[in-house]
Amino acid sequence: MKKLLTIIVVACITLNVMAQKEKFFIAREGKTAPISVDERDWPGVIRAAKDLRDDVQKVTGAAPDVVQGKKVAKGSIVVGTIGKSRIIDKMVRQKKLDVSMVKGKWESFVIDVVDGNLVVVGSDRRGTIYGIYEISQRIGVSPWYWWADVPVKHQDEVCWSDGRFVSQEPTVKYRGIFINDEDWGLKPWASKNYEKELGDIGPKTYARVCELLLRLKANMLAPAMHSCTGAFYSHPESKVVCDSFGIIITTSHCEPLLLNNAAKSEWDGKRDGEWNYKTNPKTIWKKWDDRLSEASQYENIYTVAMRGVHDEGLKGNLPMEERVPLIEQVIHDQRELLEKHQAYSLSFTGKGKPVATDIPQIFVPYKETMDIYENGLQVPDDITIVWVDDNYGYMKRVSNPEEQRRSGRAGVYYHLSYLGAPHDYLWLYSTSPVLMYEELKKAYDAGADRYWLLNVGDIKPIELGLQTFFDMAWDIDAFNFESVKRHQSRMLASLFGKKYEQKFQSLLDSYYRLAWSRKPEFMGWEYEWDDKEHTGLKPTEFSFQNYDEAQRRLAEYARISDEVERLAGIMDQEALPAFFELLQFSVQGACQMNRKFLMAQLNQELLAQGRAAEANWAARQMEVANDSINALNRRYNKQLNGKWDGMMDLPPGLCALYQNKPPVTYTEGVGETPMNLTPKRATLEGCHIINLEQFIDKSSDAQLVSGIGYDGQVMQLGTVTYQFPQVTTDSIDMVVYTVPFWPLYKGKSNAISISVDGGSPQMFENKFKEYDRTWKDQVLRNGAVCRLRFAVDKSKSSHTILFTAIDPGQMLQRVIIDWGGLKPSYIGPEI
Repeated sequence: MKKLLTIIVVACITLNVMAQKEKFFIAREGKTAPISVDERDWPGVIRAAKDLRDDVQKVTGAAPDVVQGKKVAKGSIVVGTIGKSRIIDKMVRQKKLDVSMVKGKWESFVIDVVDGNLVVVGSDRRGTIYGIYEISQRIGVSPWYWWADVPVKHQDEVCWSDGRFVSQEPTVKYRGIFINDEDWGLKPWASKNYEKELGDIGPKTYARVCELLLRLKANMLAPAMHSCTGAFYSHPESKVVCDSFGIIITTSHCEPLLLNNAAKSEWDGKRDGEWNYKTNPKTIWKKWDDRLSEASQYENIYTVAMRGVHDEGLKGNLPMEERVPLIEQVIHDQRELLEKHQAYSLSFTGKGKPVATDIPQIFVPYKETMDIYENGLQVPDDITIVWVDDNYGYMKRVSNPEEQRRSGRAGVYYHLSYLGAPHDYLWLYSTSPVLMYEELKKAYDAGADRYWLLNVGDIKPIELGLQTFFDMAWDIDAFNFESVKRHQSRMLASLFGKKYEQKFQSLLDSYYRLAWSRKPEFMGWEYEWDDKEHTGLKPTEFSFQNYDEAQRRLAEYARISDEVERLAGIMDQEALPAFFELLQFSVQGACQMNRKFLMAQLNQELLAQGRAAEANWAARQMEVANDSINALNRRYNKQLNGKWDGMMDLPPGLCALYQNKPPVTYTEGVGETPMNLTPKRATLEGCHIINLEQFIDKSSDAQLVSGIGYDGQVMQLGTVTYQFPQVTTDSIDMVVYTVPFWPLYKGKSNAISISVDGGSPQMFENKFKEYDRTWKDQVLRNGAVCRLRFAVDKSKSSHTILFTAIDPGQMLQRVIIDWGGLKPSYIGPEI
């Protein structure tokens, strides 16, 4: 009886809560609720209100009126910002609207039904805009409706039925993207297609970018800055457009005080002299002064210090003892300029003029600048230090306990696309979201909550990663290892149908696992910007002879390529372009890039065995794969009447060669004989592979993490104990594959201790320097490999291994025990 009473009480409470959720009809029976906004509100809010009008029309076919003024008709959608909207402020004064939970907070909003009106109120301009787009998304307009062509399903009736909704403050204050390496995607697309009247990336393109960012609850943009593109400020309307949306402008690590020295229009060595603050300070200072005169009235985040031209190191070949004081002087002079121009700052609320400490600034210790910082550079406490990854997804360091106390806090600059040594990855997006989460959460836990900037290349085809990044930046506490792994399949399911979610997850699991061991762009096994010995295309290290390793890779790629094709065959016709852009293109492109190189390798191996007819078949398969890659790119560019024409291309041979056909040899007069490449499971002799799931003991801080690693999961240490069977020798070699993390900061390590059968431990510390051969190999294969020898008692029927992380967080991804039978391959036998 007591249990029944409890159920009745809970049911009554639930019904009462539901009854309080008043339905507000946005559109019904061909009529739409007008949208009311005070004309004195922020321009970005008024513009977003018009977007809401357009979004309602996309869904229902009917467009609401947008009414600007302070009077509101009952049954309206009212949007406004606290302190800027007379409508909202009146509701607050009359105690009809409670804004106490968001007032004074950063970028927060409330949506509520008040006196028969649906009210969207923001704590600031972006808070209001985010609230407007929250409604758009809930009625069925994806943030990706334009950039990924996600269709909007028609509905005759749409309503708000969620009652009062109060947003949180974002986890990270500043959240944005850096458009980079645009030479082969965004620039040709904009200049020859979308914005051909300008012939460049300009205000029309940036308007689309800004809208996307706001729909994703981002707030910051670092514009494209390569020399092929007109500098952002060379098209004056671009900055006006971005500000009209409410987007903050920031810049990359090599653009101090908003100045792009890679653009001839901004810095020309023949005209301006050397980019060297020691020998040419007046010219550089004047350039900065002029830029701030032009731009300081807008909302910006300023990069301080300086590097060389574009991505080069500091000019002048100065010893470190001169570099440190020089950069300190640069920062001092830059801050004086910011004060001189009273640079706009949302955080300045006092009287008088803002001082440097009121103005958002970042210091980015990227590449050689990290060495300058580590050698004693004093960065003012209010400046945000933006830690960087190594361009391949691994954070080079995070804040130490002393740095965590800085008032400027810290930030992150992270890559999902990169052009540079040892190899670019500009074509496809294949970075594991679990790795991205692990590294960003690591940085966040050490104080990186002020500024997150994501290098997204051309934006496309990085949509899934971009969405994941901004969802984490908005609410990192909503994520853990398991939820981040499922985040993208849930996103796809929300766009294309819940019934496909498990299929999407299976596809993504395999796609990221296969790319983990080698990204598609890396399959030519060449190194960019390296010595001649390593720059040519080479056979892969995947073995056709041992463990059917190459055959397994080909089969797995064929499986997911076929599966994504089957899914496309049952999708709604209108969803096919979006499905192709978001998933199908990357899966099938990766498949064909792997086929291209592995079939070329097989051709050469078969020739060496005297199997000419089979070698001819393999060569033909390479040609088919190459043609398929080109066909996928053409389809991407030409679908939707050429909307994205110019966006998708393999970067030309500036430095990489993977876009080329690898060499193959045809033998005339013998025809072609197809091969059966179905993989067979190998019988292991003289070696044993540890299944990471089958631990016999572990500490509470050790955990299995799925979504990364050669086998799709890793063990994060702690301490963990495994067992392996009897061996036939007095010693074993243990081959240990770890995830190639950097130490957290100076004084920490990435070492692990390993002992067998309770014996003396051996230490594996993954020591490397950025750009040395060890580091290059590790980032290309996403693994550090060591081989350690241990004495064992071969009479024992089983043995134990104890792994201990010296500093927490290290990850095991494979452990192979070898007592004489392990054969050469890339990552070894399958479990």
